[in-house]
Amino acid sequence: MKLYIMRHGETDWNKEKRLQGQSDIELNEFGRSLAYKTKEALKEIPFDLVITSPLKRARETALIVKGDREIPIIEDARIEEMCFGEYEGLYCKGEKFNIPDEEFKKFFNAPESYKATRGGENFSEFNERIEHFLDDVFNNKDYQDDTILVSVHGAVLCAILRIIKKNPMKLFWNGGVHKNCAITIIHVENGIPTIEKENMVYYEDEVADW
Repeated sequence: MKLYIMRHGETDWNKEKRLQGQSDIELNEFGRSLAYKTKEALKEIPFDLVITSPLKRARETALIVKGDREIPIIEDARIEEMCFGEYEGLYCKGEKFNIPDEEFKKFFNAPESYKATRGGENFSEFNERIEHFLDDVFNNKDYQDDTILVSVHGAVLCAILRIIKKNPMKLFWNGGVHKNCAITIIHVENGIPTIEKENMVYYEDEVADW
């Protein structure tokens, strides 16, 4: 099995450095252009299946990259972005930072100590659903010979890599959030994943880092 795990294209909230979480924000035009460039780069990859977060930004990115391939598309809520509850839509970086809780800075600086706000997820809750997703995919006998495109979100990709690398939670952000439409390739054999390539992009444009 080979997985091409892709972060979605840019949204206006990415550009403005606002927390998206599970708010269903669409791609902007620049984000769509990144997806089309990625589609062109991956046009020869013989995908058998697409698995995507149901959120619009991930699903649209997946559909663009899939192109006219007549292959199944599966939506899986377990790979939706981490939920930030009442803080979604607020500015999480830069001069406009307006999250009314100094403790939130632990989200980036000390994830092992981060405590979610009302309606949000802690890292342990978030990672548990990502682990369940990975276990199901890695051990699915029907997928063992497949090449699969997986369309996800920035924190989801960090969680996937942390789990595969067996890093402690304090290293959740090790390597940083991948760029929009970046691709990570993972080979899976007998349920064991190996990272072949990480955070590859097929464009030269500057994009948001969150």
